[in-house]
Amino acid sequence: MTSESSAIPPSSNAPRGERMTGARAVVRSLEALGVTGVFGLPGGAVLPLYDTLMDDHTLRHVLVRHEQGGGHAAEGFAAASGKVGVCIATSGPGATNLVTAIADAYMDSVPLLAITGQVFSHLMGTDAFQEADIVGITMPITKHSFLVKRPEDVPGAIAAAYHLASTGRPGPVLVDITKDAQEGEFDFVWDPRVELAGYRPITKANSKQIQAAADLIAGAERPVFYVGGGVVRAEASEELLQLAELVGAPVVTTLMARGAFPDSHPQHLGMPGMHGTVPAVLALQESDLLITLGARFDDRVTGKAALFAPDAKIIHADIDPAEIGKIRSADVPIVGDAADVISDLIAAVSTAKLGREFADLSAWWDRLHLLQERFPLGYRETSDGLLSPQYVIQRIGELTGPEGVYASGVGQHQMWAAQFIKYERPNAWLNSGGAGTMGYAVPAAMGAKVAEPERTVWAIDGDGCFQMTNQELATCVVNRIPIKVAIINNSSLGMVRQWQTLIYDGRYSHTELDTGHGSQRVPDFVKLGEAYGCLSLRVEREDQVDDAIRLALETDDRPVVIDFVVSADAMVWPMVRQGTSNSDIQYALEHSPEWGEE
Repeated sequence: MTSESSAIPPSSNAPRGERMTGARAVVRSLEALGVTGVFGLPGGAVLPLYDTLMDDHTLRHVLVRHEQGGGHAAEGFAAASGKVGVCIATSGPGATNLVTAIADAYMDSVPLLAITGQVFSHLMGTDAFQEADIVGITMPITKHSFLVKRPEDVPGAIAAAYHLASTGRPGPVLVDITKDAQEGEFDFVWDPRVELAGYRPITKANSKQIQAAADLIAGAERPVFYVGGGVVRAEASEELLQLAELVGAPVVTTLMARGAFPDSHPQHLGMPGMHGTVPAVLALQESDLLITLGARFDDRVTGKAALFAPDAKIIHADIDPAEIGKIRSADVPIVGDAADVISDLIAAVSTAKLGREFADLSAWWDRLHLLQERFPLGYRETSDGLLSPQYVIQRIGELTGPEGVYASGVGQHQMWAAQFIKYERPNAWLNSGGAGTMGYAVPAAMGAKVAEPERTVWAIDGDGCFQMTNQELATCVVNRIPIKVAIINNSSLGMVRQWQTLIYDGRYSHTELDTGHGSQRVPDFVKLGEAYGCLSLRVEREDQVDDAIRLALETDDRPVVIDFVVSADAMVWPMVRQGTSNSDIQYALEHSPEWGEE
């Protein structure tokens, strides 16, 4: 959905207010919305706004070293706090450098406000210097994009963008402001009321659908709560816990939902999907009812969709009606905010329990407990004497604890961090789930630390991902943002290498990075970290792991970079190969559960 100023709430009939430029109106509008911090990088088309920022002492502006880093930092800020993250970039390449972060936020439903400068309005369409049609470019990856050509339209555009980003299904919104709109003056009046034609997100569920869902839950013998990231975005974890305990059914939390339900809870089976636990994957596969809350039947969860949970009826609750029925037809579709839907389900199930007998789940739990006993999550020691990456990540989680924040890059280390760190609360796990954006970890951790300065924040990164955005360590040092960075250094693009091992007969085409054991170490991550002003360490033996992590936890005056040199042969297990049935899950190389015996 994209528009120019025509969709901006009109301000022409507002009473006369303080005279100011459009650039100053941007700052005043953000302040009025309660924004306290922004991430950005200046350039010619956004200089009027940056000149105004120099006189402002309310907004904290963090100068990033690359616009993509600014976008991911705003994402991390939003994901850790639940608030809208804000980033700023100039026109042309500055704006296009934000595209990856905007797409990432769109896939993962992150509330993001991206403000970009644009060339003078009379130059638009002439291929002016640093001109790019960022509104057109971001059409498919934003909830809405505004083009502002008049200063008087600035407050309405900012208010509408903030409202769109933070309501309904959260997501990114772009406001592109021409340079003349920033420089021009008008009488500023703040009016936060937003009326956007056609935008009426449904938050309250239909009562008949709630009752139908309660009826299905009552009769199900093998129900499973299939919980997605929408529960985290809706801040509905407490309600989920209450409903799950009321029903007594097992719970699985997707990659985006880690922490939405406590890992320590006996009803939790772990993460489902391509690298999910055997109990979680098979619980979905063998269920007769999926109680789907804020999840979207992503291909990494379902495997081959036609073979996913073949005997299950589907309750699908989501705030975005476009998600319901997109992959799997729902027997009971429920459109609404997860917190409201779950609260209504609690009431309906509680009432139903007073008047009818619910199905006995004891046989179902016997089956699931057997799976948990036979196929626990674990890993083998490495055969080359190098560190086990799983051990390193597990110790980071154990020594830091559940109050920490863990942002990961994308690849093997992402899966191990999702598997081997125990998440007890929402907003503790930040990752690029839908887009799979390498380079997410360091800037997202930086943004999370700005949002939650009292928490310990780790970036768990791979040696490949780290080289994409490590320049934001300079931002962290200069701005005193003391994140901890754990580089899980297997000297390769690990997940791609794993697929090459399993599918391409060990033909390692262009996946060696020469950063780790036995290589040239280009770059040397310890020297690189030191050049940025970080405390930098290298860990190559298991007896060094805890001491390094503890030193990082004790260091709060600067960022810490730890180069954990791990085995390149370690793989992520369990695994469902792409395009196959989840029933074909492997828990180790050439090992699958013996279905016939069970």
